[in-house]
Amino acid sequence: MEAHVRYRPVAFGDDAVRVREAKGATYVQAVAPLGSYARRTTDRLRHWAQQAPERSFIARRCNDGAWRHISYAQALGSARAIGQALLDRGLSSQRPVVILSGNDLEHAMLALACQYVGVPYAPISPAYSLVSQDFDKLRHIVKLLNPGLVFAADGAAFGRAMAACCGPDVEFVVTGGMPDGREATLFSALESSEPSAAVDAAMEAVGPETIAKFLFTSGSTKLPKAVVNTHRMLCSNMQMLAQVWPFLLEEPPVLLDWLPWNHTFGGNKDFNLVLFNGGTLYIDDGKPTPQLIGTTIANLREIAPTIYFNVPKGWDDLANALASDTALRDNFYSRLKLQFYAGAALAQPVWDKLHASAESACGERIRMTTGLGMTETAPCALFAMREDVHAGELGVPSPGMEVKLVPCGDKLEVRYRGPSVTPGYWKAPEETAAMFDEEGFFCSGDAVKWLDPQQPHLGFVFDGRVAEDFKLYTGTWVSVGPLRGRIMHEGAPYVQDAVVTGHDRADIGLLIIPNLAQCRTLAALGEGAAPGEVLAAGPVRAYFDQLVKKLHGQGSGSATRVTRALLLTEPPSIDRGEITDKGSINQRAVLTHRAALVELLYAGQDPAIFHAGAH
Repeated sequence: MEAHVRYRPVAFGDDAVRVREAKGATYVQAVAPLGSYARRTTDRLRHWAQQAPERSFIARRCNDGAWRHISYAQALGSARAIGQALLDRGLSSQRPVVILSGNDLEHAMLALACQYVGVPYAPISPAYSLVSQDFDKLRHIVKLLNPGLVFAADGAAFGRAMAACCGPDVEFVVTGGMPDGREATLFSALESSEPSAAVDAAMEAVGPETIAKFLFTSGSTKLPKAVVNTHRMLCSNMQMLAQVWPFLLEEPPVLLDWLPWNHTFGGNKDFNLVLFNGGTLYIDDGKPTPQLIGTTIANLREIAPTIYFNVPKGWDDLANALASDTALRDNFYSRLKLQFYAGAALAQPVWDKLHASAESACGERIRMTTGLGMTETAPCALFAMREDVHAGELGVPSPGMEVKLVPCGDKLEVRYRGPSVTPGYWKAPEETAAMFDEEGFFCSGDAVKWLDPQQPHLGFVFDGRVAEDFKLYTGTWVSVGPLRGRIMHEGAPYVQDAVVTGHDRADIGLLIIPNLAQCRTLAALGEGAAPGEVLAAGPVRAYFDQLVKKLHGQGSGSATRVTRALLLTEPPSIDRGEITDKGSINQRAVLTHRAALVELLYAGQDPAIFHAGAH
């Protein structure tokens, strides 16, 4: 680290690890043991309702612009009242609750109520109801779970999906907007229930192995699987986080967060980080999209977080805004202790721009960090804990999490064992068994490598997905993850993502997903210009032509040398599993559904294709 660089002081945990070799594998775990943790998530709700009853737990902006707050005492009261309504309906793991709509206060209260009385719930991507045209994934989820109650904030908006996937025997609860042709219960009726002794008895019966929720995998290549999330998983994961980030104990965290609760990043890590540490969560109705990023920026001018989480696209948008907006910059950095990204690699130029904005605002940098985990690990497993972390670094195992590195071709697959690892997939014993090895480690499919094998405390760097890598017909392996990282770095800000092609072919090609907003600016075209017109514009063509030539020149051999590329005018599809609602691209799904474009890419000198030259 450069001597003149100064970071805002923040207490982090110990990164010392213990490494051993056995049976052809490498085992790594933290030297520090995992401390004791709560039996159930709602123990922390009761704790803070007693210790800080009036403190705001969660808030959301109303239509009039004011924030509506729910205190810890109010949240406990709602959980008990709604919990009574759930018990009255005889709901259970065999008849759980399904939540179709996104983050809001009613969603939060219903989720807490389910956990309080031991009724599992499943938050579902709203896109499965509002964007999907065939409802195949939602229909599969409903059939698998057999819900006894389905909630959606707006009954009219979600009515079509409900009608397509749920019979009349499934109760539909809505905050407002009654659906056409179907009866619905108002959410306020659940909240008006009078809790009895049965609620407290049900709470006492909840234990570490009780199912708290089902979170669904993206279903990129198959139908989504329901990952069982127990109270032990969620509580132990928060203890891991407290030991990695001991500064959480110094003052209650304040978050402004948009990350969807149907994903483990937002719904487990961010939501529970606030709950377990007595903090305040402001629900951000913005998103890193051209239509909604303005909402996030407006919120951040008002709410100063102590920790800020986002996906790389969100950080890219925010970095650009911070660079030009002094008021935003001053408020954002006024009490910020930590910045965190996950979901994909954050380009180093974005990282550097954020450091420059922080130094301009407060004379010091704010730690930017990340880690590695997954839905099946609740999610936190690895954490990067040094100040001078750079793009691609993942850190070391958190206390209580043991990882196993297993050779897989020329890569090392990382596998997990610990109290925050799922017991398996709901009603899928064969798929569950296939994901655990003979020693009980969960096989992640992620590949890592040591940053420096001689200094294990420096941890790992991401090395792609084992299943994404492929061989050229020469037998040479192509490592997709690092290559995509380089493409994103070199193509910023005009490349949103890229899919690498070349399986059983002579050379590497790309299907590039362009950042249309940036390309439109480059082309000097208005908002009304169609995607095809934007991507055909001279300045855009010239940029990507040079980019492909540059990537080709950087390659050291056939496994790293890009020879051709094609810009996708049709965005990735949720229905086809090509993209999640967080914007993550699934390489295999795109290649499967766009096989004709891959053939076109290798067929010849089509004018739409960028060629690097002789190959």
